[in-house]
Amino acid sequence: MKIGLNSLSLWFDNNIEKNKLEDSGKDNIDWIRCIPFVALHLGCLAVFFVGWSVPSIMVALILYIVRMFAITGFYHRYFSHRSFKTSRFIQFFFAVLGASAVQRGPLWWSSYHRYHHKHSDTAMDIHSPSQAGFWKSHMFWFMGKSNFRTKNELIGDFIKYPELRILDRFDTLVPILLAVGVTFIGYILNTYKPEWGTNGPQLFVWGFIISTVFLFHGTCSTNSIAHRFGTKRYITGDDSRNNLFISLITLGEGWHNNHHHYPSSINQGFYWWEIDITYAVLKVLSLFGIIWDLKKVPKNILRTSLVT
Repeated sequence: MKIGLNSLSLWFDNNIEKNKLEDSGKDNIDWIRCIPFVALHLGCLAVFFVGWSVPSIMVALILYIVRMFAITGFYHRYFSHRSFKTSRFIQFFFAVLGASAVQRGPLWWSSYHRYHHKHSDTAMDIHSPSQAGFWKSHMFWFMGKSNFRTKNELIGDFIKYPELRILDRFDTLVPILLAVGVTFIGYILNTYKPEWGTNGPQLFVWGFIISTVFLFHGTCSTNSIAHRFGTKRYITGDDSRNNLFISLITLGEGWHNNHHHYPSSINQGFYWWEIDITYAVLKVLSLFGIIWDLKKVPKNILRTSLVT
């Protein structure tokens, strides 16, 4: 019971100093702590009770795209790889936006991604499909007790910011606020625009639950699918692949073999025909001075280690 209550408290507070259990190195799943994750998936079935409407689907799509950009553009290319620079305010703004994707905090996310690149597709890679199989690489890896702790030693450049540490510790706060906000907007629309056919529960199910579940599996597909299916342009020493489908659903993350060839590049689509929506948006942000010092793959690196 003590362990159970401990896990329940971690739904809201990730303070690892209170929970030495996670440092045991055991990789078994903490099902009590993962109840919200399971409930989120089961919540998709509520669509049969709330129905659908054009506004609800539009909100779900918009929140999918906006939050996917926050994950790919900032959680990944900024916090994980320092592909560009920005102000502290913008850094925190997009960290909050990324936290709304329900993929934990920016420090946790980035530290594990850096760990992945350090050990890509080796026995130490905790989400490699070649090492652990499809489902563990896709989702079960982050449910293990040993993988809840942020790897502070790998994210020292950002852990110095107290606002990011707080966001990482209380990573459920932003998703809860988003869920409440989306539901509230649904009630407002039902009151002032009843002809639109939506309401609070419907907008909650579509705008938060369904959108979040699709967002999660889209993001995780770069682990489970883009390390198994696709083409290899570069010899990278791992199983990373370029996959057009993954690029489309993740706004450009599917050019994964390119990415593992030169991880710090802001653009993962190295050529004009490789669709990289995240890079296009980041490029626009740079035109307004919101971000700067964009790193691109050098021409000599672009032509090295090619698969013959």
